[in-house]
Amino acid sequence: MEQHALSFLRELAWEDLALVVAIFVASRLLVAAARNAIRRVAENAAPARRLAILGWSPKIRLLIEIFTVAAILSVIADLTFNNTVALIASVGLVFAFAFKDYGSCLIAGLVAILENTYQPGDWIEIDGLYGEVKAIGMRAVYLITNDDNEVVIPHSRLWSSSITNTTGGKRSLLCVANFYLDPDHDAAAVRQRLIEVAADCPFRQPDTAVAATVTERPWGTHYRLKAQVKDSREQFRLMTDLTIRGKAALREMEVRFAQAPYAETGPRPALN
Repeated sequence: MEQHALSFLRELAWEDLALVVAIFVASRLLVAAARNAIRRVAENAAPARRLAILGWSPKIRLLIEIFTVAAILSVIADLTFNNTVALIASVGLVFAFAFKDYGSCLIAGLVAILENTYQPGDWIEIDGLYGEVKAIGMRAVYLITNDDNEVVIPHSRLWSSSITNTTGGKRSLLCVANFYLDPDHDAAAVRQRLIEVAADCPFRQPDTAVAATVTERPWGTHYRLKAQVKDSREQFRLMTDLTIRGKAALREMEVRFAQAPYAETGPRPALN
């Protein structure tokens, strides 16, 4: 007689179902407790070790998920080698036809965790959305933007989108403040003054270089003032400080700021 494809599943009593529910609930509580504990340890640790500690959060969650699945399977199935192969094949078929997109997110999430594509505490940009990674779930990554909005992005974007990681597991990152000036000025003097402004910024990482690049545009001169911030969470405070003090220094030098070119909204008038 042909054996039924799911004959390895046990006949479950109410006690077995209660045990499965208890294992699942316990795993959720354990994941939440581990995430909170790791975050507390990271915030109380030396600033240089914060991101390294936060990086353990998705890895520990992945281990908990694996043990949870194994524990539940031990209750509902007889896990011999043949049965395990049959179960994997059955689950694979289900994901292939019914949960294709969800399965793609799970696999991409696993790849992101194992390859450290991003980790909690990193600042990343996906599809024009920029924010700090607060948590990495099995299906999606959770970002907090500078406007304090939570953005949920499926891991499957990893397959089709470019991901910019500005920190890459490091505490510091490079920040840029932009200045647009009228082209009629002493560019060398302005560049040197902006570098001095950045060197005195209280949010700058000590003993790091400051740079200012200059590009000539049809409408004026574009300065990009670059400095490393001490902590990635203070990047917008650094850029704000550079912008305010940089503008004040330029006014003291009596440098005029560039005016935005007028947009052409219709055809040009005919010339006589």
